[in-house]
Amino acid sequence: MLEALYDAAEMQAAEAGHDVPALMERAGRAVARQALARFPHADSFAVVCGAGANGGDGRIAARFLRDAGRQAVETTAVTDADVVVDALFGTGFRGPPRPEAAALIERINSAGAPVVSVDLPSGVDASTGETPGAAVRASLTVTFHGTKVGLAVAPGRFHAGEVAVADIGLEPAETLHRLVTRRILDAVPRRAVHDNKYSAGSVVVVGGSRGLGGAVCLAAAAAFRADAGYVAVAAPESGLSLVEQRVLEAVKRACPEDDEGRLTEAAADVVLELAERAGAVAIGPGLGRSDGTRALVGRLLRELEVPVVVDADALFELEPSDRVAPTVLTPHAGELARLVGKPSAWVSAHRLEALALAVERFDCIVLLKGADTLVGA
Repeated sequence: MLEALYDAAEMQAAEAGHDVPALMERAGRAVARQALARFPHADSFAVVCGAGANGGDGRIAARFLRDAGRQAVETTAVTDADVVVDALFGTGFRGPPRPEAAALIERINSAGAPVVSVDLPSGVDASTGETPGAAVRASLTVTFHGTKVGLAVAPGRFHAGEVAVADIGLEPAETLHRLVTRRILDAVPRRAVHDNKYSAGSVVVVGGSRGLGGAVCLAAAAAFRADAGYVAVAAPESGLSLVEQRVLEAVKRACPEDDEGRLTEAAADVVLELAERAGAVAIGPGLGRSDGTRALVGRLLRELEVPVVVDADALFELEPSDRVAPTVLTPHAGELARLVGKPSAWVSAHRLEALALAVERFDCIVLLKGADTLVGA
């Protein structure tokens, strides 16, 4: 259900004790094969090689391309090639490229030709996905043994293009980071023939302030889609008519609200009553922001003894709590930035580090939304 994602140190450990020239020969052959398969009509390849092992892989790839009848020149002149092969930096690279290398990367990106990167796009940190300086934007990345963390985590994943993993004869290893595959869905509990609506999963969704009712409806519908047998929506009384129309199957409970149609702390009594038979509570979709909603979130986190998902406006000005039951925070980059006291742009550039900060501060599960949704615990 989980696929290994390798960082630089884990790849170094996987390669230890192996015949390095043999590994490079397999890697270079794999790059050439993938490049020819992806760009079968290309006649000329400009292979940009660095001084390290990644450059060695590129030189071997160039040899195999020439053996296949293509023009493959190891060069820094990239303007006239049908395809550019980026073999400048490998998994050991960290930090911003030096000025000359940065200028070469920019020439690769502006050449107007598709780019095949060797192992990962030059300028991308293999262990974090960070791009502190110029980074190649590849059409295809041929990576070796296993996917690197930097190819799965943004912003690196946005530079990788299509990713092809080539077997070069190494053994699988345990890794710190792992990628969820579609097989994880097999672990989701399915409703059994003996289940009733409560034993199949009972969920309470809290939110839906005036003008924001669509969010709570979507959350309730998602709970049903995940096979919950019973879903209750706790929303301001003034917004219940929308919920009644959009989510027919859910039970609806009117809650105290302020003059702006936002839930107040007094709504906790209704939620706590509903939660007595619930397996989980989701707080935040369409909740809105006010002193009352913040007080409501704080009280619910203190008093609820079931698993809680904290989303959207429930994350606003959230403080750590001493909850024992499982807690999941689901921020996007801007929300996580507020939770850890960093700029949103910093979170987007350092997603793994930002996630770790949030997990440490709140001592719970944190799901950082994005194209590369990250889960830390």
